[in-house]
Amino acid sequence: MYLYHLLTLTLSTLSAVTAIPTAQSAAAAAKPPAFFLAGDSTTAINGGWGNGFLTTLKSPAWGVNIGKSGATTNSFVAGGYWKNVMTHVKDNVDEFDCYVTISFGHNDQKEASGISLAQFQQNLVNFANEVKGLGAKPLLVSSLTRRVFPSGQDHNATDSLHDQRLAAIAAAEQTGSTIVDLNAASLKYVNAIGNTAAQVYNYGDDRKDQTHLNPWGEVVFGRMVADLVVEAVPAVGDSIVRNETMTALINDGKPV
Repeated sequence: MYLYHLLTLTLSTLSAVTAIPTAQSAAAAAKPPAFFLAGDSTTAINGGWGNGFLTTLKSPAWGVNIGKSGATTNSFVAGGYWKNVMTHVKDNVDEFDCYVTISFGHNDQKEASGISLAQFQQNLVNFANEVKGLGAKPLLVSSLTRRVFPSGQDHNATDSLHDQRLAAIAAAEQTGSTIVDLNAASLKYVNAIGNTAAQVYNYGDDRKDQTHLNPWGEVVFGRMVADLVVEAVPAVGDSIVRNETMTALINDGKPV
């Protein structure tokens, strides 16, 4: 009987001890997120949604905008910008839950880029796989829509990045990554608010740049990205400051 009680006590103690790493693992899984933004000028500082998105992060979550104006999926690598993104991941993946947003297409689609649609998709696949290989999470963000409306069609903006959107979705499916469908959401929104209201977000003093965003446009579309990220990755919801008023206006298709 004594041996039975001793064995029972020993097994109970071992069970308690083996439970400790499980608790530690749960704590490790609760690391705050860090976001590293890779993309072209529609992500970059001064005209992209990136900084608007970063302002929604709640400490200790944080991020860095590494978007580059004029970048394609090829030139972003050749110029060393992708290496910079990967360095940030390597330096922070142990302490933070690292996410890399990947948003290209505006420049890749130009004939002068020399990048076919198939190569564009493969480049996105390569980016996503490299991010995953470092223990981080890729978020493939389809391209921000242009705010170009054909004459007389005030609620039917030109869907000029349709093919690039589909390539991003396909790359996400191919790599088991998360798609953040900004192209669909932004196109739906500008169509809902109409041509005149959509031009309010245009970049430049003359507000003729229908691709890039002025400071207020950065805020509005940064909020849109934040909401899309929370929808796609609910685990980061507590790390993003909400703006229920702006979110409701965007969702209802009303000008902000």
